[in-house]
Parts: sequence; structure tokens; C-alpha cells
Amino acid sequence: MDLLFLSKRIYLGTEENFLNGGIIVSEDGIVRKVMRTPQEVNSYLYNTESQAVFDFENMVLMPGLIDVNVHINEPGRKDWEGFSNATKAAAAGGFTTIIDRPTNAVPPTTTMAGLRAKTSTARGKIFVDVGFWGGLIPDNSEELSSLLSAGVMGLQCSLTHTAEPVNKEFPAITTEQLHDILCKLDDDIVIAVHAESALQQPVAANENEPKCYESYLRTRPSQMEINAVQAITELALKHKKKHFHLLNLSSNEVLSLIKDCKDKGAQLTAETCPHYLSLAAEDIEDCRTEFKTQPPIRSKTNQPALWEAIRTGCLDVIASNHSPATAGPKCLTYGRTRGNFLNAWPGISSLQLGLSIIWTHCQRYGLGMQHIYKSMCENPALLCGLERFKGKIAEGYDADFCIWNPDEEFQVSPDMLQSSNKSTPYTNQRLRGVVHATVVRGYHVYQQYESFGQPLGKILLRKTSKKIVKFVRI
Repeated sequence: MDLLFLSKRIYLGTEENFLNGGIIVSEDGIVRKVMRTPQEVNSYLYNTESQAVFDFENMVLMPGLIDVNVHINEPGRKDWEGFSNATKAAAAGGFTTIIDRPTNAVPPTTTMAGLRAKTSTARGKIFVDVGFWGGLIPDNSEELSSLLSAGVMGLQCSLTHTAEPVNKEFPAITTEQLHDILCKLDDDIVIAVHAESALQQPVAANENEPKCYESYLRTRPSQMEINAVQAITELALKHKKKHFHLLNLSSNEVLSLIKDCKDKGAQLTAETCPHYLSLAAEDIEDCRTEFKTQPPIRSKTNQPALWEAIRTGCLDVIASNHSPATAGPKCLTYGRTRGNFLNAWPGISSLQLGLSIIWTHCQRYGLGMQHIYKSMCENPALLCGLERFKGKIAEGYDADFCIWNPDEEFQVSPDMLQSSNKSTPYTNQRLRGVVHATVVRGYHVYQQYESFGQPLGKILLRKTSKKIVKFVRI
């Protein structure tokens, strides 16, 4: 028998206003019908017997959120973040699908063996659906076609080195190397780029003040992003049949470059992160290395233009770049190394809080529910080739729902977070927007104040016409 989900505030995203109605979901978790009025619901209830009716009353019921930028470090660094904890955090934040970055696991997802290790480890542990980016590094060109054929969402690379030891496992690529590789790959693929390029004359850190945030911030000026985005936009205009995606942009100085490239017909999309929209460099106290990330958090004056770019569509996606680590690499242990911004791992933990962070701040910049839907549901699904069954509530789509109260507030505390490591720059902040339930394919994977059920998430492989037989059984 079918399931019935009711709410007086159903938000489809494709219409301006809320619906007071219901959603009929089949036993296999597919949306069968959207009912748009109370009268239609009453008629259905009178004439039809449902297996279960879930009435969320005045809660907002909208499509499940999709985060395309999540570091799940299992296998190899499960203590940093594993599949179980990451997907629980996602579910508690209203996310029904997340896409794993290829960089921090051992092995990284730069080979078929690495992808097999990821998928075999994930099975039976995930509470939401999970897809994977493949990695593009200088010496794995022979693996790329196989990774794409196997169903990765696209290929992800970096134009600048990251912290050790990950840099040894996932080295940066030059724009020249990237151009040569692009010439050998089929069209209609996605290339996602961490867009910072090293400066010809690097800015030296202030070694005398390693526990001051500015000592780190000065080493990664906006010019690094400008240089990288200039290089990628040039490649995007040369390779117009390939889709380029700019990851976790922090600087508003790159926005005009992105808009110009899009106007000239390139397939280019771009994302920013909740921390760039809500945190400011001048507010970061000494030793607070949980704020360190790459690119860095910049000044408050940087933020309004980023919000405006989301409103206009210049920035397409909001994603977490969730990258927690244990206290040692984050320099959060007691002792001489505590609070050293120059040595700390650059990653922020915020996957569970993304919706609340954005909702808390967006309205002061003239943004609303439609922008959350666009940047955290619809556009992420389009980017990853999931738009035929994810990212909206419509007949034939997966019954993935985020049910939340946009008017309710809460204070962030470490004990409420599901991630493996609880350190986050949002501790003690008061946020607005509380997730009460998350539904994946009709199944309640998260309900506030209740324990998690079974890990019934699926592994998502991007559909391609060039599947390889040896990988079908992953």
C-alpha cells in the first residue's frame, strides 16, 4: 500500500507559494502523486487505504537537500570522518544525498581500485544516498575513462597543493596538464576544480604569530582565486562541450570573471560554502583553528556580493566542503602545538548545520526559500546528473524530503552533532531553522529526538552510455 505525507507547507520549488496538501509515495519510495489542496487529500483519504499517513502539520516539507562537496575519509582515515557518521550528520541536517570528494581517504578515489575501496566500504553503513567524485591528478590519466564509465559524478582536481599528508596522495595539477588531459576525454563530462593557484611570489606567513588567524590569512590572498578562475574560464571557453565547476569559492573578486565566462557560452557553474557566507576573518580569535579552511574565510565586506551572486544565479550551488579531522591535525590538543594556524589541517565541519546557517542569514540579503531550493536541491542534482530522480518533488522522483521548522531556533552544541569530530566554528552560535525529519525514498532516516534506524542509503552511480562490464558488480 502507498504512504501518504501531509503538510500545510509543502514547498515544491517550482511554484512560488506553499501547498496545503499531500504526497502519495509508493512502497518502493517513488512519488506517485502530489495533491495540491486539502479537498484533494480528504477525497483520497475517504476513498483509499494507505499503509501509513505522516502528518507534519505546519512544518515545511521540501525536497531533500543535496551536498556535492563532502569529505568522507573512509577507508584510511575513518577517525577523521567515516561513512556512518557523515551520513548521519547529513540526515540530521535535511540532506538526502551527498557526493564524496576523492581526496582524503586512503587510497584516494583516483583509480578504479580506489573507487572499489570506497563503494565496498560504504555499503551497509550509509543512512542517505552517496555518490562519488573521481580524482584527477598528474599521473592517473589512464584511469579517468574507467572512472567516468564506472559512474563517478565527474572528475575533481586542485590547482594548488593542500596540507600534508594528503598532498602526497592527491597532488595538484597544472592548467597545462589539465588542458592536455581534457583534449583526450569525451565531451559532456564535469570537471570540478578547487580554484586556487600558487602565486609567483608567495606571501610569507607571520611565523612570529602562528596562533593569530591573520598570519594564515595573508598567505592565501584573493589573487590566488583570481588567477585560478581566470585559468579555468579560459579552458571553459576552449572546451565548451565540457562542464567546468568551481568548488568552494570564497572571494567576491572572481564573480565578474564567472559571469563573463557564462555570458560567452561556456558550461561553467560555481559554488560557495556556508562559512564564507556567515563567518568573518575579523571575528576569529587566536588559537581557534576550527575556523581554518582553504580558501580562507575572508572579511565581512566580502559577503554581500556573494549573497547577491546566489540571488542572481552567478553562484549556482551552496555546499559544505565538510572536512573534519581529529584534534591532533587540527591543532586542538593541549600543549605547544595548540592553536597553530600555520600547521593546522584546513577543514571545517558543518555538514549537519548547512540549512540552518543559510536560513539564519539569507533573508537580510533578500533571499528566501526559493534560493535554498535552487542552490541546495535543484542545481546540485543537475550538476551531478541526478535531475531525473533527485532534487525535486514530482511524479516518478525519489521520495526524498526535508521536513523542518524555519521559525524555530537552537544553539549549536558539540553533543548534538553526528560527525565523528565535534569541533566546529559554529559552537555556541544561535541558528534558526530546525530539521525535524529526513525521508529518503519514503523511509524516515532521521527523526528528531529518536535514534537512527537502519542504514538504507544507496550508492549512486552517474548514468553513462559507456559502462564497463567488470565494474557492474560494485
